[in-house]
Amino acid sequence: QVQLVESGGGLVQAGGSLRLSCAASGDTFSINAIGWFRQAPGKQRELVAGFSSGSGIRYADSVKGRFTFSRDNTKNTVYLQMNSLKPEDTAVYYCNALIKTIDYWGQGTQVTVSS
Repeated sequence: QVQLVESGGGLVQAGGSLRLSCAASGDTFSINAIGWFRQAPGKQRELVAGFSSGSGIRYADSVKGRFTFSRDNTKNTVYLQMNSLKPEDTAVYYCNALIKTIDYWGQGTQVTVSS
Protein backbone atom coordinates (compact mmCIF):
# COMPACT_ATOMS: atom_id res chain seq x y z
CA GLN A 1 0.00 0.00 0.00
CA VAL A 2 0.96 3.61 -0.46
CA GLN A 3 -0.29 6.79 1.19
CA LEU A 4 -0.43 10.08 -0.68
CA VAL A 5 -0.71 13.54 0.86
CA GLU A 6 -1.22 16.57 -1.34
CA SER A 7 -0.58 20.19 -0.47
CA GLY A 8 -0.26 23.53 -2.18
CA GLY A 9 -3.73 24.29 -3.47
CA GLY A 10 -5.45 27.61 -3.00
CA LEU A 11 -7.04 30.63 -4.60
CA VAL A 12 -5.19 32.48 -7.32
CA GLN A 13 -6.04 35.03 -9.97
CA ALA A 14 -5.99 34.13 -13.63
CA GLY A 15 -2.44 34.25 -14.96
CA GLY A 16 -1.00 33.31 -11.60
CA SER A 17 0.93 30.27 -10.46
CA LEU A 18 0.68 27.52 -7.87
CA ARG A 19 2.80 24.51 -7.06
CA LEU A 20 1.23 21.33 -5.80
CA SER A 21 3.15 18.72 -3.87
CA CYS A 22 2.35 15.07 -3.27
CA ALA A 23 4.30 13.17 -0.65
CA ALA A 24 4.17 9.40 -0.94
CA SER A 25 4.85 6.93 1.85
CA GLY A 26 4.57 3.21 2.32
CA ASP A 27 5.45 0.81 -0.48
CA THR A 28 6.79 3.52 -2.80
CA PHE A 29 9.22 1.14 -4.51
CA SER A 30 6.26 -0.72 -6.02
CA ILE A 31 4.73 2.32 -7.70
CA ASN A 32 4.40 1.77 -11.46
CA ALA A 33 3.03 5.19 -12.31
CA ILE A 34 2.30 8.40 -10.45
CA GLY A 35 0.58 11.58 -11.45
CA TRP A 36 -2.02 14.27 -11.01
CA PHE A 37 -5.70 14.15 -11.87
CA ARG A 38 -8.33 16.81 -11.45
CA GLN A 39 -12.07 16.91 -11.15
CA ALA A 40 -14.16 20.00 -11.72
CA PRO A 41 -17.79 20.19 -10.53
CA GLY A 42 -20.04 18.16 -12.78
CA LYS A 43 -17.16 16.75 -14.78
CA GLN A 44 -15.28 13.49 -14.86
CA ARG A 45 -11.90 13.14 -13.24
CA GLU A 46 -9.18 13.63 -15.83
CA LEU A 47 -5.45 13.09 -16.07
CA VAL A 48 -3.46 16.32 -15.87
CA ALA A 49 0.11 15.03 -15.85
CA GLY A 50 1.79 11.81 -14.93
CA PHE A 51 4.89 9.68 -15.10
CA SER A 52 5.54 6.03 -15.74
CA SER A 53 8.78 4.29 -16.54
CA GLY A 54 7.33 3.04 -19.81
CA SER A 55 5.82 6.28 -21.08
CA GLY A 56 7.82 8.98 -19.35
CA ILE A 57 5.97 12.19 -18.52
CA ARG A 58 2.62 12.85 -20.18
CA TYR A 59 0.44 15.95 -20.09
CA ALA A 60 -3.14 16.66 -20.95
CA ASP A 61 -3.31 18.82 -24.07
CA SER A 62 -5.08 21.53 -22.09
CA VAL A 63 -2.09 22.08 -19.80
CA LYS A 64 0.87 21.53 -22.12
CA GLY A 65 3.26 24.46 -21.98
CA ARG A 66 1.74 25.75 -18.74
CA PHE A 67 2.11 22.91 -16.23
CA THR A 68 5.28 21.04 -15.35
CA PHE A 69 5.44 17.68 -13.62
CA SER A 70 8.53 16.85 -11.62
CA ARG A 71 9.62 14.39 -8.97
CA ASP A 72 12.17 14.17 -6.21
CA ASN A 73 12.90 10.53 -5.58
CA THR A 74 14.96 11.33 -2.50
CA LYS A 75 11.86 12.78 -0.87
CA ASN A 76 9.30 10.44 -2.47
CA THR A 77 7.51 13.56 -3.63
CA VAL A 78 6.07 14.68 -6.94
CA TYR A 79 5.18 18.21 -7.88
CA LEU A 80 2.95 20.01 -10.31
CA GLN A 81 4.06 23.52 -11.15
CA MET A 82 1.09 25.35 -12.63
CA ASN A 83 1.70 28.60 -14.46
CA SER A 84 -0.57 30.87 -16.49
CA LEU A 85 -3.56 29.50 -14.64
CA LYS A 86 -6.98 29.89 -16.18
CA PRO A 87 -10.44 29.82 -14.58
CA GLU A 88 -11.05 26.51 -16.34
CA ASP A 89 -8.22 25.00 -14.29
CA THR A 90 -10.42 25.31 -11.22
CA ALA A 91 -10.88 21.82 -9.77
CA VAL A 92 -9.93 19.49 -6.98
CA TYR A 93 -6.52 18.09 -7.81
CA TYR A 94 -5.72 14.55 -6.77
CA CYS A 95 -2.43 12.72 -6.59
CA ASN A 96 -2.62 9.18 -7.92
CA ALA A 97 -0.27 6.22 -7.71
CA LEU A 98 -0.67 2.94 -9.51
CA ILE A 99 0.71 -0.32 -8.11
CA LYS A 100 0.04 -3.16 -10.54
CA THR A 101 -3.71 -2.72 -11.10
CA ILE A 102 -4.58 -0.87 -7.89
CA ASP A 103 -5.06 2.89 -7.82
CA TYR A 104 -4.23 4.88 -4.71
CA TRP A 105 -5.51 8.41 -4.25
CA GLY A 106 -4.70 11.34 -2.06
CA GLN A 107 -7.39 13.36 -0.34
CA GLY A 108 -7.32 16.08 -2.97
CA THR A 109 -6.50 19.77 -2.84
CA GLN A 110 -8.70 22.55 -4.14
CA VAL A 111 -7.39 24.91 -6.79
CA THR A 112 -9.57 27.91 -7.57
CA VAL A 113 -8.64 30.38 -10.30
CA SER A 114 -10.57 33.63 -10.32
CA SER A 115 -11.08 35.66 -13.47
